[in-house]
Amino acid sequence: MAEVLRARELALADRLEALARITVPPAFEFLNEPDRYLVAYGGRGSAKSWSICRRLLREALWRPIRVLCCREIQLSIEESVHHLIESQIRELGIEDYFDVLEKRITSKAGAEFVFAGLRSNVTKLLSMEGVDRVWIEEAAAISHNSWEKLIPTIRRPGSQILVSFNPDLEDDPTYKRFIKSPPPDAIVRKVSWRDNPFFPEELRREKDYLASVDADAYEHVWEGACRSHSDAQVFKGKFAIEAFEPEATWDGPYYGADFGFNDPTTLLRCWIAGRTLYVEHEAYAVSCDIDRTPALFDAVPEARRHTIRADSSRPETISYLQQHGYPELVGVEKWPNSVEEGVQYLRQYERIVIHPRCEHTAAEFRLYSYRVDRLSGDVLPELADKHNHCVDALRYALAPIIKGNNFAAWVDYTKGEAARERAEGEAPPVGQHLPHHRPRPAAGSVAILDPTGGLFEAYQKAFAEANGGIYLGETCSSCGDLIAPGTRYVKADRSFHEQCWQSFN
Repeated sequence: MAEVLRARELALADRLEALARITVPPAFEFLNEPDRYLVAYGGRGSAKSWSICRRLLREALWRPIRVLCCREIQLSIEESVHHLIESQIRELGIEDYFDVLEKRITSKAGAEFVFAGLRSNVTKLLSMEGVDRVWIEEAAAISHNSWEKLIPTIRRPGSQILVSFNPDLEDDPTYKRFIKSPPPDAIVRKVSWRDNPFFPEELRREKDYLASVDADAYEHVWEGACRSHSDAQVFKGKFAIEAFEPEATWDGPYYGADFGFNDPTTLLRCWIAGRTLYVEHEAYAVSCDIDRTPALFDAVPEARRHTIRADSSRPETISYLQQHGYPELVGVEKWPNSVEEGVQYLRQYERIVIHPRCEHTAAEFRLYSYRVDRLSGDVLPELADKHNHCVDALRYALAPIIKGNNFAAWVDYTKGEAARERAEGEAPPVGQHLPHHRPRPAAGSVAILDPTGGLFEAYQKAFAEANGGIYLGETCSSCGDLIAPGTRYVKADRSFHEQCWQSFN
């Protein structure tokens, strides 16, 4: 009996010693309070997720709690905080007290962590019983509908909802619910990088760089201010942050690099699947010396084995990399309006999917904007030259496709033809159909009016034949509007929306 008691005493001492190792920064001590809602919001690098994770691990080490870890959309376990919890268990040296399984994590005390996306699991969550703690990560993306269905479901006595997020827009449901009008039983704390005693030097360089080039973006990213001028966002509604695995049928991979020192040095790897562009990996560093660039680029899988297209304005960097393990790295030829044409090409995709690990690319897609007039607040038709280093790398990666497509030349040409016909009375205003007395084009013809000497015609024909008459984008010769990505179209002596062709005939 004495031996059993002694073993229990030793086990208790070990557990108490493990508990003592699980600490959080002083700014996050409020997470130990019993209030219903514990909300940590603010800028990047503030240790919000890290602190909530540790607070939950500390409790799970001692008590049989059930923790639901969720976000708005979770298509795979890789998009959850599963990996963060696992890495903290290892870092704290408490592996003996936890079992890390593929889709859940349990503790020897009987605690369980489960992971789910709110949007696609509402029915399942409504039937989930016995949840003691809910951790909602990246809560800025949580919809009003998800909040309305989740909160009544978490009804166990003493249950708590822990929320962490970087604010985006003031009218987001989460911001309105907890910042503008917080419930009475909530503790809400705004935190920043200053509250993180372990703030790394790499993030400090990124923070200082953004502060030097864009004060507004710095306030949003690092200080937790809400973003303004969302209407100026170049890729608004065009991109999503989702985990994925490349498939054998996808085209690619394509690699693109942008060089900088005061500006970031970046390398991206991407794929194309039909009308979707996927950004799979990134390398990103501010103040990266040329001799450190090969090691930086090695973070992107198989980069040394593939052609990398890069900013041609840095021939000395290209030469160095070619001599240090990157012989297939080449400079990209630039042409008039290449930036605008490249951005227009990217916008032709139905979706641009960015893997969650590419957080700098995701940030640029949120921040890359058209210029806004300082006095009127009007959005101008000019791209702002900032938050575009990953975007530039993406353009370089796809440069042969962009230039081979000659997209801008074709659109300008067909728009010019439509404008000429309207001016000469041969065509009705945009939005109306061509008159029926126009000669009917020959059925099955694929000949087109091509200002590019046949190059564009060959590309269009091959693409159309491979995709059953689904084309990336050009102008309809009937209504004069752009044929949107993924729209079925008819190609005769010119191109038409399918519905316009039916009306024409």
